[in-house]
Amino acid sequence: MSSPYKGSRLRESIFEVIENQLRDNLPPETRQAFDRLLREGHSQSEAKRLIGCALSVEIYDVLKNKREFDPERYRKNLGKLPQIPW
Repeated sequence: MSSPYKGSRLRESIFEVIENQLRDNLPPETRQAFDRLLREGHSQSEAKRLIGCALSVEIYDVLKNKREFDPERYRKNLGKLPQIPW
């Protein structure tokens, strides 16, 4: 169900990217972070939300600073979860 709020569309898009990363195991660090967060007691939705925080940092940097997506920083931020990367 589509929401009239722009933030909801962005959130849906971020979660779609996360689902694709988990399905395709690309990058594998997304699946590793997801599985680790589940083992640490986070729910699936909370684990995806935390991964979304790491992804959002990259999206923000690409848009604000007109830089390329930094896969290495994304991987490092995934490894630091549940610490939020901002």
